[in-house]
Amino acid sequence: MGVGGERQDEAAAAGAVARLGDVFRRFFDSDLWHSFTRSPVVVVSALVTLAVVGAALFAPLIAPHNPFDLASIDLLDSEIPPVWLDGGDPRFLLGTDAEGRDILSTIIYGARISLGVGFASVLFAMVLGVGLGLLSGYLGGTVDAVIMRIADVQLTFPAILIALLIDGLSRAVLPRDLHGDIWFTVLVLAIGLSFWVQYARTVRGSAMVERGKEYVQAARVIGVPPLLIMLRHVLPNVMGPVLVIATINLAIAVITEATLSFLGVGVPATSPSLGTLIRVGNDFLFSGSWWITIFPGAALAILVLAVNLLGDWLRDALNPKLR
Repeated sequence: MGVGGERQDEAAAAGAVARLGDVFRRFFDSDLWHSFTRSPVVVVSALVTLAVVGAALFAPLIAPHNPFDLASIDLLDSEIPPVWLDGGDPRFLLGTDAEGRDILSTIIYGARISLGVGFASVLFAMVLGVGLGLLSGYLGGTVDAVIMRIADVQLTFPAILIALLIDGLSRAVLPRDLHGDIWFTVLVLAIGLSFWVQYARTVRGSAMVERGKEYVQAARVIGVPPLLIMLRHVLPNVMGPVLVIATINLAIAVITEATLSFLGVGVPATSPSLGTLIRVGNDFLFSGSWWITIFPGAALAILVLAVNLLGDWLRDALNPKLR
């Protein structure tokens, strides 16, 4: 009995490995992979994005210094120029800021915060927008009219203005003692609520097309509940455009967070993001310490450009008319 059980486990494991190998084989033989590999710009963009995301995830292991460890910061090391300039220190490759923190380390940790806010806000906007879009497109009628009128009203305001409004309202309503603890949640809500309309309108149009197809009609006939039809049948067929929007919105979310932080209403100074680093370094830009703001700004520009290029490629690759 024991030997038979072991053989069954080995057979199940071998079958799982074989299925996984088939998945990878189909992926590497797909048009998507071929489109990716034949574009050097897209490959470089993917490598840059992976490098930034990897550095952000493993910041404690990769960063030369910990900018949040006050015991390791020395004010005598403040405003040291990059290592290739006169007065540079090999300990600080890109120089230091006015507080003696290593610029390279602050960029790595700052990217961690910026990407965290960006990913969370995009995920929140995607869940909210896709859910409302499915309800609007599948149910129609009054539900569709109400959701779309709300979306139309929100589209009349710039996303950054909506984010500023939500952030300001949260600061006015919530006690001051909580501002330093819930900044992440407030930023995610502020940015996410300014982006959900794009997902809702896209999914609504696709859901209106899918609900009239035969497979949805067949599911209705056999008595499948509307919620299961939306989640099991309609949702998988509308996810292509959603992934494209999410990729592009990630770059916009990072820019929005940087803008809010630059204006002083985003990430607190104790947890600097790339936007906060640019705002702090801007005070020293014309005093000769240009590296304090230039290097975080360059890191932000490179990250956003790489993500945008990936989004453009994904949009073209998933569009059958452009194949």
